[in-house]
Order: sequence, then C-alpha cells, then structure tokens
Amino acid sequence: MTAKSADVLLVGAGAMSTTLGMLLKQLDPSINIVMVERLDQVAHESTDGWNNAGTGHAAYCELNYTPVKPDGSIDTTKAFAINAAFEVSLQFWSYLVAEGALPSPKNFINPTPHQSFVWGEENVTFLRKRYEALSQSAQFADMEYSEDPDVLREWMPLVLANRDPMQKIAGTRVRYGSDVDFGSLARNMANYLDKQDNFELLLSSTVRDLTKQDDGQWRVELKNEKTGKTQTIISRFVFLGAGGGALPLLQLSDIPEGDGYGGFPVSGQWLVCKKPEIVNQHLAKVYGQAPIGAPPMSVPHLDTRIINGEKALLFGPFAGFTTKFLKQGSILDLPMSVRANNIKSMLSVGKNNMDLTRYLISEVMQSHEARVDSLRNFFPDAKNEDWELAYAGQRVQIIKKDPVKGGKLEFGTEVIASADGTLAALLGASPGASTAVNTMINIVERCFADRLATPEWQQKIKAMVPSYGESLTDDDALLKRVREYTLSTLELDA
Repeated sequence: MTAKSADVLLVGAGAMSTTLGMLLKQLDPSINIVMVERLDQVAHESTDGWNNAGTGHAAYCELNYTPVKPDGSIDTTKAFAINAAFEVSLQFWSYLVAEGALPSPKNFINPTPHQSFVWGEENVTFLRKRYEALSQSAQFADMEYSEDPDVLREWMPLVLANRDPMQKIAGTRVRYGSDVDFGSLARNMANYLDKQDNFELLLSSTVRDLTKQDDGQWRVELKNEKTGKTQTIISRFVFLGAGGGALPLLQLSDIPEGDGYGGFPVSGQWLVCKKPEIVNQHLAKVYGQAPIGAPPMSVPHLDTRIINGEKALLFGPFAGFTTKFLKQGSILDLPMSVRANNIKSMLSVGKNNMDLTRYLISEVMQSHEARVDSLRNFFPDAKNEDWELAYAGQRVQIIKKDPVKGGKLEFGTEVIASADGTLAALLGASPGASTAVNTMINIVERCFADRLATPEWQQKIKAMVPSYGESLTDDDALLKRVREYTLSTLELDA
C-alpha cells in the first residue's frame, strides 16, 4: 500500500487541532494537512458543548486563578496571563469572522456576564481583596464589586431569591464575559478547512503506530474502525491534540521529552435545567469557591449555556473518577499508561493526594438530593424535579516527575515538543480551549520557527492577532484598541 505524504498531521479533531489547522492554513494556504479523528464526527469528545463548561476563561470570575499567598495577599499572576491569552483567542476568532472563515458569532459565542458569588465573612474578605488587586489593572478595570443584596439581586436574580437576609454575601461582575460553544466553533473551523485545497479529514481513524524514520519524518499507521482498513501517513510534523488520548500517543512516539509523564483522569457531571421559566431568569456564569480538596475543574458554577442554539442552565461540575482517558475510551486507559519511567511519580501522587481521592469518592457517591442541595447554595429555590444529571467529558490531569516529592499533579495545560520540532503534544485541562489560540501560536513558534521568522508569516500573524509580539498586560492603549475591536466584531458588547 502506498503511503500518503503530508506536511502536517493533526491527531484529534477538537478545539486544539482545528485551531492549529486554521492558523497554519492562514499562514500558508499551500500547506498539506491531514486531520485524523477516532470518532465518526468532529469535536464530540472534550470539545463538545455538553462536555465542558463553555466559559470563555478570562479569569473574570474563576476564583481558583487567584490563590492567596502565604502573606495573605492575592496572587494575580495566573489571572493576568489567562486574561491576556483569552484576548488572543478573541482576536483570532474576530479575524476569522471578518474574513468569512467563521459564520456569525452567535453560532459559537454569546455575551454572558461573568460573575463571582461568595458567602461568609472569610470568603467576602477574600473576594474584596481579589477585586482590589485585579481592578487596578486595565485588564480588569471594568470589573464591578458589591456587597449590596439589591445590586446582587439585579445581577443574579435566581441566586438572591429567598436567600437568608442575614447572610454575609458579595459578588463581582464583568458585563462582557462570554459563553462559548466550543463544539460548534471547532466544527465550523473543520468545515472551513475541509473546503480548502491540500486538506483531508479522516474520521473513524485510530492511530495504531507512530514511528520516527531515519529521514526525520514520522510514519503513522492508521486503522479505520468502520472498515478495518489500514493506512500509512508520512508527515514532517505531527500534533497530538487528542485530549485525554494525547498521553498514550505521546508515550507511543517515544520522544525523550515525554519521559516520565503520567495522567490522572477526572470525570465530570452536571445538573441541567431546560425549563424556560427558570432558564430565562438567569443570564450569567456565576462562579463560587471550590470545596476543600476539590480539583480546580470542580469549582462550582451556575451557568447560562447556549449549545447548538439551545439555551439551558448547568450547575456543577460534580467530579468523579474513572480509569478512562476519554469519555468514549476504555477502562484500561489508565493501567495501560503505566510505564517504568512514570510509575514512581504516579504512585507518589496517589500517596500525596489522599484528600483528592476521598473527595472524588464522596462526589461519586452523592445522591440526586445531595447534588441539588449543593445547587441550593447558588439557587435557594431549586427543586429536585427541575434538574437532571448529565455526564460531561473526561479530563486527564498531568502527572510529572518531581525531584523532591517524586511526582506532582498539575492542573493546567502543558505543551511537550520534541527537540527537533517535528512533534508536539498537548496535555492537561483547564483553561484548555479558551486559550487554544495562544497555545497553538506557541507551538508554531517552537515547531515552525524558521518560517515564522519570515516577513510574510510575520505580516500574516499580525493581521490575525494584532497584539502578537506585544504585551496586553503592559500596554493599556493596545489592550483598549484590541478589546474594542473584538467586543464589537464578536458582538459581545451588547
């Protein structure tokens, strides 16, 4: 059988791979790209709208992005970085809308205020300090803060309805937050790519082998899960953007940079309400404080969601544990990922994270009544019969070697690239798809450095992301220009 040649092979057809494909096609329309997806549809794993929070993570409301330092002050480092990264995504999406490569913004992004809500003296003090620390920057200058129940009732009616008037409460709001249907976004990008020359999408195709050839190219063996036929792709560059499935593929590649990495899978569940009389009373993403021992992905929030044009309310997520790395994966995923070079770090993480283990067990064992009780902290009038349980996607948190502890559990995202730039993999979870554009630009910088240095690519990337090469955190005037452009183009300033 004759092997197919490609300049770029993208494994996975979710938010990450479609974003990288769009970037590369805009930079060079002649580049030959093959995209491989194990399912028979695009963006139906972690990227699907029902499998994630759909929050355009900008650190406006996510309290876990601003931890308290030992001295009691607020660490804003991660919040500023995530906010700037999300602005990069907004710029790229705006460019694609303006160029006609994406449809009307309403198809994938909608204005949804980002709000934080806390109760209790200690949490109110934290939120006030957080607001004071962030709002000094132009990035967060539009954030509002209030401890006034009447103001908070206007912002989040369901949350304040029939709440104990003696309870100490506080909230913040950024009016132009967003709800993003990442599934719709990825499918629209894949549809655009599929219409371009030198692009091929292979569905129902699983990577069975991944081998570096003597000539520096990658030989990738595929199997069509429907027909049973095999196919070989020879590619100069491979991107492993397969969500939880990226770790086994990274291990299969055998690049030294992937040595020692492991994964800890965490599942999620949502309470969902689709009753219009309830859904229409709430237009916001309201985030609270995470329970002690909870992973960052389990920060509770009451969300307005618009998925495939349908409006709903989601509350959660409720974490759980499974040995699957993908929602449509195998229970053997975790045990099959254990290697001689990562077993020490994985056992160390298991021993040092017993609080997390106990938390996950307690989450799995919860009854429907107990879950709705948690919801009543955000929506006091919630009734059991108005909400049903839905299963979200899988997230595989990173486990890596640590010289002191033996291993550590990471809750962010990380790019692992080979020294020669011929292969890159994305591991981890939050903030995930929200910062996909910034993350994929980093991959272009690392793996296509020679071409990115050319005047042609520099001009094109600046057209796609006007802030490229400059700091939105340090340049207030640039931030103002960029934000006015993206909010207007994406219709988020309504």
